[in-house]
Amino acid sequence: MSSTAEFSAGLLADMLAPYCQGRGFCIALSGGADSAALAVALAGLQPILSEPVRAIHIHHGLQPEADRWPDFCARLCARLQLPFEVIALDLQRQPGESLEAVARHARYQAFEKALNPGEVLLTAHHQDDQAETLLLNLIKGAGVRGLAAMPEVRPLGAGWLVRPLLLFSRQALTQYLRQQQVDWVEDPSNEDVVFDRNYLRHTVMPQLEQRWPAVKACIARSARHQAEQIELNQAL
Repeated sequence: MSSTAEFSAGLLADMLAPYCQGRGFCIALSGGADSAALAVALAGLQPILSEPVRAIHIHHGLQPEADRWPDFCARLCARLQLPFEVIALDLQRQPGESLEAVARHARYQAFEKALNPGEVLLTAHHQDDQAETLLLNLIKGAGVRGLAAMPEVRPLGAGWLVRPLLLFSRQALTQYLRQQQVDWVEDPSNEDVVFDRNYLRHTVMPQLEQRWPAVKACIARSARHQAEQIELNQAL
């Protein structure tokens, strides 16, 4: 699949087919464009997939703007007729700890506790995220597992974590939302280049794309090759 592949509900159905076991899907809904696109597409697939679908918003409380996001997610889920829940976190950071890492760990802990047995948590990580993750891990000197970046599927508590959007770009997801006439929220912290991922996203990646337009898709493909290598090593 190319970096310009359009996102659609039909393609999402194909990606989710192996995970339809009657236990249901839970969407990690932040309110951003990626998770909003996932929610809109999945809500329309419920009659086809015959799976119960619900959404959870994790409220970190890290910035004043975030107080409005649960309301946006609630309105979106009401429009989509999806059961919706907000889980508020009280983050406690120790001296020297990365706020990003603390928030990420607490978020997955909350999802793990919320999942029903066999239920599949769907996160909206996409091709851009995957490329950024591989580069960040490469900079840290990671080995094969780190260069595989984010796995498409892994166990999580009593259920599973699945990332069905890794083949689609951020641009494809926002284009889909515009076609569906659905708004989304923007996290202002995503513009702060003091964070390593944002620095890559706003400073490094644009320069790489000027020279190699398909660089994100190629980097994400390298991550898939590393993941296949891990599976082969385990099988051997």
